[in-house]
Amino acid sequence: MTRIYSLILVFLCVVMVFAIDEFEHAPIQYSKSIPKDPISKLQTKLDSGVTKLDYSEEHGYLPALLKALKVPIESQILVFSKTSLQLRHITPKTPRAIYFNDDVYVGYCHSGDVLEFSAVDPQLGAVFYTLEQQQKSKPQFQRQVDRCLICHASSRTSNVPGHLVRSLFVDSSGQPMLSGGSHSVDHTTPIEQRWGGWYVTGRHGSQSHMGNLVIRTRDTPRDLDNSQGHNVMHLKDRFDTGMYLSPHSDIVALMILEHQAMVHNRLAKANFTTRMALDYEVTINKALEIPAGKRLESTTRRIQSAGDDLIDGLLLVGEAKITAPISGTSGYAEKFSQSGITDKRGRSLRDLDLTQRLFKHPCSYLIYSQAFDDLPVEMKNYVLEKLWQILNGVDKSKKYAHLSDADRLALIQILSDTKPGLPPYWKK
Repeated sequence: MTRIYSLILVFLCVVMVFAIDEFEHAPIQYSKSIPKDPISKLQTKLDSGVTKLDYSEEHGYLPALLKALKVPIESQILVFSKTSLQLRHITPKTPRAIYFNDDVYVGYCHSGDVLEFSAVDPQLGAVFYTLEQQQKSKPQFQRQVDRCLICHASSRTSNVPGHLVRSLFVDSSGQPMLSGGSHSVDHTTPIEQRWGGWYVTGRHGSQSHMGNLVIRTRDTPRDLDNSQGHNVMHLKDRFDTGMYLSPHSDIVALMILEHQAMVHNRLAKANFTTRMALDYEVTINKALEIPAGKRLESTTRRIQSAGDDLIDGLLLVGEAKITAPISGTSGYAEKFSQSGITDKRGRSLRDLDLTQRLFKHPCSYLIYSQAFDDLPVEMKNYVLEKLWQILNGVDKSKKYAHLSDADRLALIQILSDTKPGLPPYWKK
């Protein structure tokens, strides 16, 4: 009885400690930990003088930073909803530009006070920064925690510091019309619910969406006609595109961003969950005088649950159907595909389909990321073993029915050729 009471007492203490922002406590200690993300690494180079940033009178540090961080200008997408730190600068006439690559996102507002950054840290998830748009001999990134985590650490981001993509109705000032509802967007979101508050350039056939739409009335119409916002090839009649590095807000870039943001969040969740479960296990074992290293069933369940969510994200489970060919305007699709690692047959996880689904070979390219490689060994082993079981047909769960036999074989071959560090059973 004493043993059971001790277990309950320890459990309640742990729950109380982790009830609010559990990632701020051991073993994560999000705010206290020193990041090792692309921005922190760039700051080290700036401090040492190894790297210098040119300053542009028109766009400040933006062009130099995109070059230093290897972020393509073609990735530019434009959002005109007031859903950012610099909301006073954002309207349909002055949208906020976002640029991104595999591990960093850059936000730019015309005449904005700062540049905004979200960088992926393998151990901390999303880490947020700002940089003043004033010329200095040694620019200094400022890490942002409290202000950003209000929105970027909630159920919408899997309750970890993460990335958030939303779709909602917006009025002529850029103010969200929340009475019309909103959608958190990833690759599972139906096309017709995407891109509210965003500009969208590209072709998508008869598929409807909420992009390029500004509500001019006080109320959100029930039966909305957004035909004027569909298959838009340029934005020059909507605002002055010359204020930006590119005149585009590419539809393919939007779709990649939505997929990527989800997987980044699930990678962080998988990492945090494993580390917290193992730390909790140590506490319980010590309190109950159980031999150190004894694996609790609850630890296994927590790791498997977060691992399954990550696998579903990697394999694009529940991906929304594409019913007509999609093509962008900025050249982003070509840029994205060309940077892929190819197997012996010339195939890559960056090969795009864009006729029925996003990728030709439905497995996320983020499996090559540092965030995946640095997952705790317990999580990484679980994910790789289950992926192998799915692709070899051992796991016949219905949710993986979207993977044809040809898909599974191609993914086994591509990953075996291109992914370092796979367990030996992958090679058989």
